Amino acid sequence: MKSRDMKSTPDAASPAHPGAIETLGKTSLKIVRRREYGRWFADTVLALLVIGIVWSAVNNPNFQWDVVFKYLLNANILRGLLVTLELTVIAMGLGVALGIVLSLLMLSHDPWLRAFGASYIWLFRGTPLLVQLIFWFNISALYPEISLGIPGGPTFFSFSGNSITPFMAAVIGLTLHEAAYMAEIVRGGVLSVGHGQSEAAIALGMTRLQAFRRITLPQALRAIVPASGNQVILMLKTTSLVSVIALPELLYSAQIIYARTFEIIPLLVVASAWYLFMCSLLSIGQYFLERWFGKGFKKAY
Repeated sequence: MKSRDMKSTPDAASPAHPGAIETLGKTSLKIVRRREYGRWFADTVLALLVIGIVWSAVNNPNFQWDVVFKYLLNANILRGLLVTLELTVIAMGLGVALGIVLSLLMLSHDPWLRAFGASYIWLFRGTPLLVQLIFWFNISALYPEISLGIPGGPTFFSFSGNSITPFMAAVIGLTLHEAAYMAEIVRGGVLSVGHGQSEAAIALGMTRLQAFRRITLPQALRAIVPASGNQVILMLKTTSLVSVIALPELLYSAQIIYARTFEIIPLLVVASAWYLFMCSLLSIGQYFLERWFGKGFKKAY
């Protein structure tokens, strides 16, 4: 009875000694833990590094911790945080819905539908989000009046390009950008399920929709949910880019304050603290969501 982490006395472990089996359940074995000097050294170095960083941050007066605590619950900061959360929820909700439609186009047997889905993903995934946000904010320079109708025929409705607010431009830019990534995530999750399973379900009498809803989708969600959770956290932080179009979300609210008080570092620490707090909550939610969808695969968790 030997293992890599335990050592036993030769007399008790060897079957050549009568009575060895009887003494295994008693106290005749001497268990000696392996001394892992390398791991102890690495742990010590990392612990000293973490202590040094924390000590430096706490005792560095340039962080101005009193200013940090002063603005942590400031009304303008909290209003900016609310805008950040609104953008995250709206852009992710619309992005997931549009991404599912695009993934279905990519999985279609129609080459034109596949080409349209591929072109959309190529365009919005290949263009920087910052550029898209500025573009949508200035769409009135390209289209003073935006209308929807039949080319050369009647117009169903129209509105001025100047009526697009920074919040609308942010939602449009974030949603269209997110949909391109969600389309690939959903498509990858569906393709991770063996095609034979849906064929077997159809052979048993299910329609294609029933086979997708009852067989393919529950298994695909195990691959889709972790990546989608990661996208939600990424979206929360990506909303900080809308500060370039003067939308007062969390980061821009901090920028407005430190532009007046010149307390740049403490206000950036305040914004970072709120981003870390919200990302931590989302990570906990993602953990439990993954456990729920992976109930049949507990060993993976």
